[in-house]
Amino acid sequence: MDQHRGEVTVTQHEPRRQVTVRRADRPGDLGWVVMAHGEVYDRQYGWNTDFEALVAEIVADYATKHDPAREAAWIAEVDGERVGCIFLVTAGDEARVAKLRILLVTPAGRGLGLGTRLVEECLTFARRAGYRQVTLWTNDVLTSARKIYQSFGFTLADEQPHHSFGHDLIGQNWTLDLVEQDQG
Repeated sequence: MDQHRGEVTVTQHEPRRQVTVRRADRPGDLGWVVMAHGEVYDRQYGWNTDFEALVAEIVADYATKHDPAREAAWIAEVDGERVGCIFLVTAGDEARVAKLRILLVTPAGRGLGLGTRLVEECLTFARRAGYRQVTLWTNDVLTSARKIYQSFGFTLADEQPHHSFGHDLIGQNWTLDLVEQDQG
């Protein structure tokens, strides 16, 4: 208590939140990924259901065709609630190249470093699986994600304007050479 002004200062401590990053292997995980992307990108960027359809296609391909030794997906949770995700899949015919896909952290999970933890989990798995390179496609408006990618050493390979999801966007391809990074 401040004797001079009669004020009492109360320090309120926020309860510790339980943060978990786990494999996306529980019923409802894959459906949540599609739903969360659709809802978050609509609210934040006004993207239409074409984006949700793209995410649904990526998730369906993963669900029906993935090789567990070479591909994986993760869910981030806060206090038992899903708040984020990321996928790592093989890049088509290139057995030594992986693709990082559909990174998302919902507003409820932001500010806890979950985007960084999810990307780190992906890259650790990619190294163990023997990938030499990880690529990703994103859009220039996704600045927070781009900062995370850059912090891990991803570099911009190219960019191209496109009209998708109801908007004019600039798509970007980013690359991380794991072999070069590990030797450096």
